[in-house]
Amino acid sequence: MKTEIKLVDYLASRRSIPAFQMGEPGPGRVEVEEMLRLASRVPDHGKLAPWRFIVYRGEERARISAELKKMAVAAKPDLSEELIRVEETRLTRAPVVVAVVSKAAPHFKIPEWEQLMSAGAVCLNLLMAANALGYASNWLTEWFAFDENAYPLLGVAPGERIAGFIHIGTAMVPPTERPRPELAEIVTWVGEDA
Repeated sequence: MKTEIKLVDYLASRRSIPAFQMGEPGPGRVEVEEMLRLASRVPDHGKLAPWRFIVYRGEERARISAELKKMAVAAKPDLSEELIRVEETRLTRAPVVVAVVSKAAPHFKIPEWEQLMSAGAVCLNLLMAANALGYASNWLTEWFAFDENAYPLLGVAPGERIAGFIHIGTAMVPPTERPRPELAEIVTWVGEDA
């Protein structure tokens, strides 16, 4: 299911597919392991590997989603039926969901900020690795990425944080372009050619 494309062409057209617009087939275990190996090849000052992966597949996604729904309804008892249905599908929208978990911690030499950025780089690499193997992907956080009460349910240890949930599957619709910032709005030139 691999696709061949020049990197510059890929970067010029890279798009996420919304998780709810993904379906089967999803990647098998061997493909997911390849994606994770590729995702791990990021800048990592001090070689700390200040991140890890949790892979959610199969029926376990539905069980966890049901528990997340209970937590959401307990926090907001007046949640609409539409939002309750959203909660029921948190981890079932795509065939595979990978949590990138940041283990950033104080270090005598490596700032936590650099460790957090390394986890973010892992998220982006995982998106690209999934695409390179022919799958759609989407990086989401959502409320439970920030709610430590959900961490035991998700398999996140004390002191860890979620950098993102990467949803991986097959696109059910073609990707659409979205507005991008103009370079003049986001670039400051410093130096002789400025």
